[in-house]
Amino acid sequence: MSRALLGLWVSVVLCCWVLDWPEVAEGQNTAGAQTQVIQTGHVENWSKEERWDVMMDDPAVDVVESKPKKKKTTEEVEEARAKKAAEKEAKAKKQNTPKAPKPTKAPKPTKAPKPTKAPKPPKKPKATKAPKKPKATKAPKPPKSPKATKAPKIARPKATKAPRITAGKEEVKPTIRKPTLEKEEKLLIELGWDKLIPPVTSKVPQEPDQDRKPFTATPTTTGSKTLTDHDEVYWDAKPDIPKTTTEVIMYVPEETSVPSIPWYEEYDYADLAAKKLEEEAEKARKEKEEKAERLKKEWEEEEAERLKRIPVHPQPKKCPPLGLESHRVDDDQLLASSQSHHGVSAQRGRLNMQSSGEEDGVYGGAWCAEPEEKFHWFEVDARREVEFSGVIIQGRNSDKGEDFVSTFHVSFSNDSRDWTVLHDGYAEWLFYGNVDKDTPVMVQFDWPMVARYIRILPQSWNGSLCLRAEVLACQLPSSVRSDNEVNPTDDLDFRHHNYKDMRQMMKVINEECPNITRIYNIGKSSAGLKMYAMEISDNPGEHETGEPEFRYTAGLHGNEALGRELLLLLMQFLCKEYNDDNPRVRRLVEGVRIHLVPSLNPDAYELAYEMGSEMGNWGLGHWTEEGYDIFQNFPDLNSVLWGAEDRGWVPRIVPNHHIPLPENFLNGSVAVETKAIINWMERTPFVLGANFQGGEKVVAYPFDMQRPPKAPAGSRRGSRPGMEYEINEETWAQLQRQGGDALRETPDDTMFRWLAMSYAHSHLTMTETQRGSCHTDDISAGLGIINRASWKPVVGSMNDFSYLHTNCFELSIFLGCDKFPHESELPLEWENNREALLTYIEQVHRGIKGIVRDMEGNPLANATISVEGIKHDMKTAAAGDYWRLLNPGEYHVTARADGYTPQTRLCLVGYDAGATPCSFTLPKSNWDRIKQIMILHGKRPIRLVTKAPPKAESDSVEPTKTGTGTADKTGATSSSSQNIQRLRRLRFMRLRKLRQQRLRSRLSTTTTVATTTTTPAPTTTVKLVTESTTFWYDSWFPVESLYTEPTPADILIEIDDSEPTQDYNFQYKFDDY
Repeated sequence: MSRALLGLWVSVVLCCWVLDWPEVAEGQNTAGAQTQVIQTGHVENWSKEERWDVMMDDPAVDVVESKPKKKKTTEEVEEARAKKAAEKEAKAKKQNTPKAPKPTKAPKPTKAPKPTKAPKPPKKPKATKAPKKPKATKAPKPPKSPKATKAPKIARPKATKAPRITAGKEEVKPTIRKPTLEKEEKLLIELGWDKLIPPVTSKVPQEPDQDRKPFTATPTTTGSKTLTDHDEVYWDAKPDIPKTTTEVIMYVPEETSVPSIPWYEEYDYADLAAKKLEEEAEKARKEKEEKAERLKKEWEEEEAERLKRIPVHPQPKKCPPLGLESHRVDDDQLLASSQSHHGVSAQRGRLNMQSSGEEDGVYGGAWCAEPEEKFHWFEVDARREVEFSGVIIQGRNSDKGEDFVSTFHVSFSNDSRDWTVLHDGYAEWLFYGNVDKDTPVMVQFDWPMVARYIRILPQSWNGSLCLRAEVLACQLPSSVRSDNEVNPTDDLDFRHHNYKDMRQMMKVINEECPNITRIYNIGKSSAGLKMYAMEISDNPGEHETGEPEFRYTAGLHGNEALGRELLLLLMQFLCKEYNDDNPRVRRLVEGVRIHLVPSLNPDAYELAYEMGSEMGNWGLGHWTEEGYDIFQNFPDLNSVLWGAEDRGWVPRIVPNHHIPLPENFLNGSVAVETKAIINWMERTPFVLGANFQGGEKVVAYPFDMQRPPKAPAGSRRGSRPGMEYEINEETWAQLQRQGGDALRETPDDTMFRWLAMSYAHSHLTMTETQRGSCHTDDISAGLGIINRASWKPVVGSMNDFSYLHTNCFELSIFLGCDKFPHESELPLEWENNREALLTYIEQVHRGIKGIVRDMEGNPLANATISVEGIKHDMKTAAAGDYWRLLNPGEYHVTARADGYTPQTRLCLVGYDAGATPCSFTLPKSNWDRIKQIMILHGKRPIRLVTKAPPKAESDSVEPTKTGTGTADKTGATSSSSQNIQRLRRLRFMRLRKLRQQRLRSRLSTTTTVATTTTTPAPTTTVKLVTESTTFWYDSWFPVESLYTEPTPADILIEIDDSEPTQDYNFQYKFDDY
């Protein structure tokens, strides 16, 4: 029986081997009970590396190139069809048989080789189950069951790297060792299959996929089909392109454990070899990763060690300027490699240094190196070790060229011999500099460098090698006190305040001292920001009779921030000291109404504040948003006054004080801020004031504009200077420079000098001018004061306008070379200016003060106060009080008012503190009578005719008669107006006839002219015939005898032309005199 079965089995195997082995071998995969979809391709397309990968992944698999098989014969095709029909019939019978509860899952394909799952005794009794009997049809293929044990070795995870190639007639078949017949028969006997397997003749072998239907995966691609789904033509087809097929792998489950056999054990050795290769590869991979990790760790340690050697701070250290711009660094601390000429030495290399305008002058706008030199440097000596944190560089101040440094190195030294260039760890640190000549550029070091000397080494530049610089440095802790270390005694807020901070600060001060402070605004800027002011007084908000008004203003130029901060500090100081019962401060607050305006140009300050200290150039924030310089935007009243004085109109026509504004001035090119300041000046009777500026350290007093020289002797009398000839700008500038003191001084020049000295000499450093001024040599002769017109003349200044339009005496105080100092310098600046600020306020009590009243005790507003010898008058305020600043001495003071008789008093000004009281009580006068007379004469001055010298009888009689007749007619004012007009015409006709006669006589004989001009004796004996009620009125108008005789040419001009007063439209007022 067994031999018959064995023979039948061998025949079936041989048939399958001959006919169908390529297709069957292609569809078998005994590694597991699952369907694998393999993308096929041509084996010829495999490269050597791909074949080597397949062999290395599984040594049991040999990649071979199959040759195309021969075409099947007709008999073979018929036999294949018969076999196919038998397989379908067997499949149909199997479907009618009840299915077993999935016993095939017990031996998993991947776990079949494991010996631990081989003995399973509980599985034997399950052989009696009905579903298991039909599976005996698989007995004809028991030799293939051992072959299936080799599948797990091929279907390992790395088998995916070597896909089977089944396209066309080519395939890759694994090399399988066939067991001998004796071994197969012995195996069947041991397993007991010789009794369980029925004869194979009764049934046709089934295709492997019939038993594996529950485990067959649905093809995921549209071209995938099972082997049973294709027709016979499919197997004979020879596609030209690769196709995707589904390999159905049959696995015969084992009911009992299979003992190990020699060929199975040999295959396990291959598996162990693959595992060993995998382990070696994994070990090599791990070693490689460990090596990479070790190298990375070593590199990180080296980098960390390198970073430890280079101290890196989270952000650059911020240090204040060393003091090149503010001149705290002396000239001998600056050194350079070379200089192109004397005017551009190292001492000119300070930040924001201004030139004199001459390219080859001695005051250049920067340090410039000699172009022939190869190695250039600019050195600063700090005189002790400091922490250098950065530098600021700037180009040359020049109107002709663009000279600036674009790149540079920085080096340090402690002995000025061994220098170390700043290094970033890889190379020398190259810094980028300027792109224009005006804008400063700051470079900060990542870590501060401790040294005494620092050098800037230019590497590239535009134009000539020129630069201006500032050095940022922090002082090291030391027992020696330096200029940058100041311990202020006052607990104040030393910092820069923008617009919001300033307003908040003023609000806090007002809340702290509400009984002596008041906040108000004098107007708005062009951008709508309010110009706030603070009043400090014992009775804020109200003008007290006899209490002078004082003002401090700052911020005319937005980039000049020191004055702004000083006024904010002064507010805090006065409030705190008043609450602490400081007697000096209490005396000031109770005796003076103080007005403090910290910012008159808030728009420009916000622009400069955004740039920060040291970073704004000389002009950034100087002008308003509309482009006006507020300090020079006031009306030019100097020219009006000086022109009237040249014509002899002062004080008859044009007063010497309170000169009115020119017509349509406010409708012209005037800044909004200027209009607000003018209105504020007019409604407040200020006595003394000062405005703070920057860029220099000096106190400037008016006049700020120089007076032009008088007209030549041959020019027309009564005409304006310069009307007959034109003066260009160069000539005008030369005349300004050559003008004497008389062309620049005010009538109160001595008083202005005293006021300037009071501030400059109270300042701690303003008179220390041994090293010169900020940009040139000393301009103040060691006094710290200067007349602005002799220094930098300007037209339409605020100081001149305040002096000529109001009663206020105002100065310009230039606080320092640095317009926008660093916050760290504010304590030092406060200490320098504190005493000067208080001393200048106290000068408002210098001179005389009083009240002008009538006989009934009523105050007289707008009364004129005149001082003998000073051609500048004052006016009383609305309450009749006045203040006149005077130096110690005796003065004859006169008070005049409209409708009142003037009064003169002798007032003595002493050296003691406080103003001398000097009040006036004026009686009423006959001004109404005088006005009536003037109306009758056409509002013109009355010309009194005197007796002429007794040269001829006719000449001596006519003037006497004319004068007598004129007096008689003047006395008879009650007569008709027609007679008055007739007599007046007759008088002018006689005077004209008399002048013509004199002219003819002089032209005929020259000796007579010489005699008449050298004999002034008759003029001293002439008596005037005037009314007794107008004794002082007549003294205003000159009599002909008081003047020298005019030349014949002047007389001819006067005869031909009309009177000079008819060329100008004016209104004569007695209220002004």
